[in-house]
Amino acid sequence: MSWVTEHPPARVDLDACVTCGLCLPVCPTFRLTGDETASPRGRLAAISAVDAGVLGIDERFSDVIGFCLQCRACETACPSLVPFGDIIERATAEVVAQMPSTVSRVRRFAATTGVGTPWIMRGGSILLGIAQRLRLAGALERLGIPASGLRRIPIPLPTARGGSWGASDAPTAMLFVGCVADVWFAEIHQATIEVLLAAGYRVESPKAQTCCGALAAHDGLTDNAERMSAANSSAFASADLIVVNVAGCGSHLKADPELGSRVRDITEVVADAISDGRLETLPANGTSVAIQDPCHLEHGQGIVDAPRAVVAAAGYEVVDADRDGLCCGAAGTYLIDYPETSTELGERKAAAVRAGGTKIVASANVGCEMQLRRFLDDSYDIAHPVEFYARARRGK
Repeated sequence: MSWVTEHPPARVDLDACVTCGLCLPVCPTFRLTGDETASPRGRLAAISAVDAGVLGIDERFSDVIGFCLQCRACETACPSLVPFGDIIERATAEVVAQMPSTVSRVRRFAATTGVGTPWIMRGGSILLGIAQRLRLAGALERLGIPASGLRRIPIPLPTARGGSWGASDAPTAMLFVGCVADVWFAEIHQATIEVLLAAGYRVESPKAQTCCGALAAHDGLTDNAERMSAANSSAFASADLIVVNVAGCGSHLKADPELGSRVRDITEVVADAISDGRLETLPANGTSVAIQDPCHLEHGQGIVDAPRAVVAAAGYEVVDADRDGLCCGAAGTYLIDYPETSTELGERKAAAVRAGGTKIVASANVGCEMQLRRFLDDSYDIAHPVEFYARARRGK
């Protein structure tokens, strides 16, 4: 039998590919290697062969699928609207089911129990914070842990989970705080809450929420991702508006049948509030900010203009960080699985930023921010677009 899971790649989706090749120029792994099996249509051909029973799932197939960054740039380029992200997640789930290993069991724990259990996440974060203070980031990098890309982790650890802010009679925006973002990027949540309050919202953050499940889904752990989805559907059952400030989380949550229609990225919400006058446009400050477009914001959610509108309203001149637009190479756990490819892409992205001449960079995804920090030196100011807007409001 070719497939063993309940939801394998669908033949109708595979047949939608007309092998036109328009995906090739935008695919990072094809651009790096020139190898057809490292392209979207090459991967689709391999999946189709398994579906037809011509090939089996083995180490070679696993590597063809695993080498994909799941950046979804091919979806933006595809005239046939092939749902490549969904297909590759389903194929990955088949690899996990048919090729169980110790490594896959460790990944299951890390991508589900590890990030989805607050006390485990917070305990590990305290250890990382201590390692930072002992200047051990370099040693952790050599062990495959990308610690040099982290902001300084505050101790004691903050959390926005379970909090509420603002007037009780104001329209409510429910904040999705995520797993790593809540403890490693608390300043982004702080800026998000601050700006939402200024826009006239009451902000609530349900305590029962959990990890979005994107890491689990990308790693083929479909059952775990579905359990996280069910938990979040319950936690946000009463929400009219769910605000997410991490592009990867937002892209995954927007695909959720229960939550998707109510999920909006923070840059969308703030840009709309600026447009309709609920938030002000600050005077030009003569400084430029390079906008880095996270794959799961640009391709996963189709959002390009909103981050630029937010940064421009903060008084900055907006420039593009990378007109070529290839993935930065972070891609969830990809930087651990394929460190050489991730490094090459990270260095290319950093070189593009340096060529732009500005040392201030806005990125709306924490994974991309970490990757930028790994390959740009400490003289660069890298933050979320809403942080730049919040800073400008504080200084007005």
